[in-house]
Amino acid sequence: MLLLAVLTACGGGDDDKPAEKPGTTTPGEPTTSGDPTGGGKSPSGEPSGGGEGGEGLALGKAAQTTGDGGTGVLEITPDTVVFVKTGSGETAENGVFAVVTMKDKAMTAVAADEPAPISGGGWTWMAPDGEMIGEGGGTAFNVVMDKYNNADPVQPGAYQWRAKVFDLTPAQAKGGTLIYIDGENKAHRWKMPSTDTGPNVAEVKKQLAP
Repeated sequence: MLLLAVLTACGGGDDDKPAEKPGTTTPGEPTTSGDPTGGGKSPSGEPSGGGEGGEGLALGKAAQTTGDGGTGVLEITPDTVVFVKTGSGETAENGVFAVVTMKDKAMTAVAADEPAPISGGGWTWMAPDGEMIGEGGGTAFNVVMDKYNNADPVQPGAYQWRAKVFDLTPAQAKGGTLIYIDGENKAHRWKMPSTDTGPNVAEVKKQLAP
């Protein structure tokens, strides 16, 4: 009788194990980290144009710029833009020359100059669709005007008249933004009109005549 009681107590193991509930586990769905707009990344703003504002200055407004190599300060004022198909006996390869004149004035006790394009500085025309066009491209390099053909460092207390010429397509010439990168790699911007504008239009056209 004692042996039978022991066997009976050991034989009920399966009844003590709780039964699994079928069908209660569902496959996990894929999860995403962050939000659908970039997983928590912070949007970064566009450069402001070296403190001049993303929209740029109006033609005729001055900008204080650092000279080539970080030496001196130039106050640069683009004041006139003229659009022509021919100038100095040259025909625009892409259809239109945009001729921009500017006044460079030294503002410190040392001479200052614009950085050369080879150093990553200088002037660029940004077309309305965002395309960047460097000065002197196409046949623009051959367009010169006596009064505006200055390129020496500007001496303290002095100023020079200069000009930049861009060889553009008609679409690129419909406005846009003039961008200047100074000696500290800082961008300065001017919004450009799409028609002849400025106090020196007549003089520029006269000098462009063959």
